[in-house]
Amino acid sequence: MSDQKCKTCRRAGEKLFLKGEKCFTPKCIFEKRPSPPGKALSERKHRSNLTEYGIQLKEKQKLRNVYGLSEKQFRRYVKEAGNETSGSPVEHLFERLERRLDNVVYRLGLAQSRTQARQMVSHGHIMVGKRKLTIPSYQVKKGEIVSVREGSRTSPLFTAAKEKMGKHPIPNWIAADALKLSAEVKGSPKYDKNELGFNFQSVIEFYSR
Repeated sequence: MSDQKCKTCRRAGEKLFLKGEKCFTPKCIFEKRPSPPGKALSERKHRSNLTEYGIQLKEKQKLRNVYGLSEKQFRRYVKEAGNETSGSPVEHLFERLERRLDNVVYRLGLAQSRTQARQMVSHGHIMVGKRKLTIPSYQVKKGEIVSVREGSRTSPLFTAAKEKMGKHPIPNWIAADALKLSAEVKGSPKYDKNELGFNFQSVIEFYSR
């Protein structure tokens, strides 16, 4: 039986890369069974005939699952983004999601997936400045240094971390130092709809109903 992450991708109708490197291999279940689990053939054929609400719901579920958030957490981020007095809710939502500590660890290439990054943070492997933080939702700030805790660097989790960081594409708002297994937050994440596979505006509209 395929696990829940694979079923999530099949429901979304596309790969969300929730299992990291395994999603790029022939073992990826989505490659073998891309249709939604438990759906009759007739339902699958009409999958593209979604209403506007259905499209918005699908985008919301995709984004929430990619960042690994509960509905309560995700709804709070959307509400906070909408309460900002300047800028667009889309930009503020994107920034809040990207500034999560677990996401930064993932963006650095230290983890294969955001799920693994969340575990690294929760288990005390990650430092922010001189503090060990175990809160995956912590919002990193400009000027802060994110690094692997000294005592964790010999862990099997990080044996190939330097090599991975050196090859991993890292956002330009983060300055990484692969040799030190650390990175400095240099600025703010910038939303660019042309670089992302999600419709953030549909998500905002879903919660505005």
